Parts: sequence; structure tokens; C-alpha cells
Amino acid sequence: MRVLLFGASGFLGGRVRAALAAVASVDCPGRARCDLVAAGVDELTDLVRASAPDAVVNCTGRLSGSGYDLTLANTLVTAKLIEAVAAAAPGARLVRLGSAAEYGVVPDGVAVSETDPCEPVSEYGASHLAATRLLGLATAAGRVDGITMRVFNPVGAGMHPDNLLGRAAVLIRDAARDDADHVTLAALGAYRDFVDVRDAAAAVTAAVTVTDPAARVFNVASGTAVTSREAVELLVKVSGWSGELRERGLGPARSAAVNWMLGDVSRARAVLGWQPVHSLGDSLWDVWTGVGGS
Repeated sequence: MRVLLFGASGFLGGRVRAALAAVASVDCPGRARCDLVAAGVDELTDLVRASAPDAVVNCTGRLSGSGYDLTLANTLVTAKLIEAVAAAAPGARLVRLGSAAEYGVVPDGVAVSETDPCEPVSEYGASHLAATRLLGLATAAGRVDGITMRVFNPVGAGMHPDNLLGRAAVLIRDAARDDADHVTLAALGAYRDFVDVRDAAAAVTAAVTVTDPAARVFNVASGTAVTSREAVELLVKVSGWSGELRERGLGPARSAAVNWMLGDVSRARAVLGWQPVHSLGDSLWDVWTGVGGS
């Protein structure tokens, strides 16, 4: 099997590359070779044709920015990939990473499933839902063989500071170094489903290799919800730092209106044979060591 992987140098993409390498030959064009946001459809089509892949995986995307920026990076890139794959490798599987933000507000205590309504409350979530819809329509029309993986809150070494736990790890490391007695983060009361990045990579690999899947959208989650404060407190415990956590302001715009998020992974378990295996404690140890903690 030959896989064309975009975003292999990123947080998720790097783990996906490692996981895919065990089952496939992986072609990983960097941004210098092909910038998905800037590239035209013809350029991308030529790249796909030259790679001759059995599967194309897109791990690129944007977490923040204006609605225009998010639409370019998350929606338009998907539209271009659909056109390129349909023209140059129509039998190839096209897998994209979506987001739990596509669901919007989920009732407290509910494990959201792929068949539940999607009503995103942020431009970020809307940009991903539009991409998921485009890929679903193209798949239904027989133009591509598409799958969307709705990744919840991925956790592991190398997290970007745009993500809560990546930012918290940097702040705790700096506070320990400077003998500071507290760190301040945005509101930590929301419940989130944190999934290990290695588990997410395994799910993507399963989506690439599964034959004739009975579904085309899958939650990639841990199946457990904890408050953001609980997660950061566990990170503090892992770090050994003894300072105080303080809260101020709201969380990121892409999720501030969502107080509860928990993923139902029964579809991925049944169709892909996948389930998460890493604990949050294991994930947070990797986050901590990844920022130079010990």
C-alpha cells in the first residue's frame, strides 16, 4: 500500500506517519513541495498523479484565526483534495481529520455519536463540518472513497500552545524554573474528552486500511469526560510542581460555548476494530516530558 500523507511534520501528522509506516509506504510532501492552502487544483492533481497513492490522508488544518482563514485551511483544502483525488486517483481512499467541534453544544452527560445532529457554534467547527459534508457528498456520488475522523481533544508530546494542555505544560515548566507560586489559565470548568495522540494515529491507520466500511464518519475519542481543571491538575501532579492554578477569562473561541463534550466510540470499535488504549495519565506524562519536564 502507498499512502500520500499531508501534514506529516505536525503534532497529529507525525504520529500518523509513524503508525502508517508499519503498514504502508508513506509519501510525505512538505509545505515547500506543496502548500495545500496556496496550491491550485491542477498543481495538487499533478502531485497526486505522480504519487499514485492507494490512500490520501490530510492531517493539516487550522485551529484559530478568522472565519476566512479557517475556511481556507479546513474547508477549501478539502474541496481541492476531493477534486484532485477524483481526477488523479479515483480509487484511492481519502481520509481527513475533522473535529468534535462539528457537533456544537452537547447535552450534559450525553456521549455524542456520529448520527447526532451537528450544529457548530464556532467558525472553526463550521469550517470542519462543511468539509465533512463535502467529502460525504463526493463519496456518495462515487467520486472518491472518503472517511472523516472526528478527533476530539488529542493529547501527547509536542502539543501546540494553542491547545490548553500544551499551554499549561509550558506555563508550569516556566513557573517551576522561575520559582513562581501560581499559573493563570482560562476557565477550566468545561468537560472535555481527551484522547491520546497515539490512539488517534491508530484510528487513522484503521480508517486507511479498512475494507468497504459501513460508515464514513467516526469519532476518535477516549470515551471519558473530565473537566479541564482535572486534566490540568493531573498535569501538575505529573510535573511535581506545587504551585496554584488560577482561572481568568473564557476558553478558546472555538469551544467556549460548549460546556460538555464526550465521544461515543462504539462505531469506530465495531467498524474499524479500533479502541483507545492509553490513559490520560500516560498522555500527560508525554506532554510534560515533551516541553522539557522531567
